[in-house]
Order: sequence, then structure tokens, then C-alpha cells
Amino acid sequence: MAQQSSPRGTFLKIADVLKADIEADPNATELPALADVMDRFGVSRGLALRAFGVLRADGLAEPVPGARWRVIRDGQTADRRPLVERISEFMVADADVVVGKPFLSASKLAERLGVARPTVAKALAELEAAGLLSESRQGKARTVLALPGGEERS
Repeated sequence: MAQQSSPRGTFLKIADVLKADIEADPNATELPALADVMDRFGVSRGLALRAFGVLRADGLAEPVPGARWRVIRDGQTADRRPLVERISEFMVADADVVVGKPFLSASKLAERLGVARPTVAKALAELEAAGLLSESRQGKARTVLALPGGEERS
């Protein structure tokens, strides 16, 4: 299936539609998947990325490694710290995280932190390697083995 050439400025028109979508949905936290934009507008990956670039230049969205592009609202600043650091902070701050008790699933943690589940899974693997969480097994929740910074809470 050959793609037809796009008229000049198509990516700007796509960016305008995506801006309108963001404005219409105040709860939108991420842009649609790149493949969805390509299908919706019948354009190449390059054109879809150029449209995303316009949103980035306008301060409306930013790329997130391993996840969809994040929508930026007025006055909102993204937490750019490594995910492992953010999860470690969560472990210390949340009183429900106790040594010997089950830890949140990757899906629930991804929802809570607003990132993709595979990205959380990688960070959890790092915490397992650091000895803070037990190894993940199918059907069995990870267990908190230790808290970051050697804090005791059991």
C-alpha cells in the first residue's frame, strides 16, 4: 500500500487538531500513540513526529522515554528524576509500604505515577537487584525486603 504525498504544512494541521483535542479534554495526560496519529490522519511516522514536535515547541507536550508523549498543562512541571528514584521516594513516603508486606503491582504503580507499565517493570527490576524488593513471580506479588536508605518500618 503506497502512501500518497502530503500537502505542505500537513503536520501543522495535525498539530492544530491535537491541540484542540488537548483543550477539549482537561483530563488528557498523554498524546495518542504515534501509530494512532498515523492511522487517523493517513500520514507517515515522520509527519506525525513533526506534529508532536510542534506541540513540544509550543510547550504543550514532551516526550517520555519508554512511554507516550506527556501533555503539559499550564504551570505543570514534570518530575524528570529517574523512575527508580521516584519509586524509592514513594516507598519511603507511603506509610502503607512496610518491610515484609506485598508491594504494588507494576500496573497499579504505573497508573499512580503516570508512566507506562513496561517502564515501571524495568525500574522494579532495578529495585529487585538493589535488594529492596523480592523477585517478581507470576501470580505472586513482590514483597518489600528493605526500604531505601535503611529506614525501618515493619
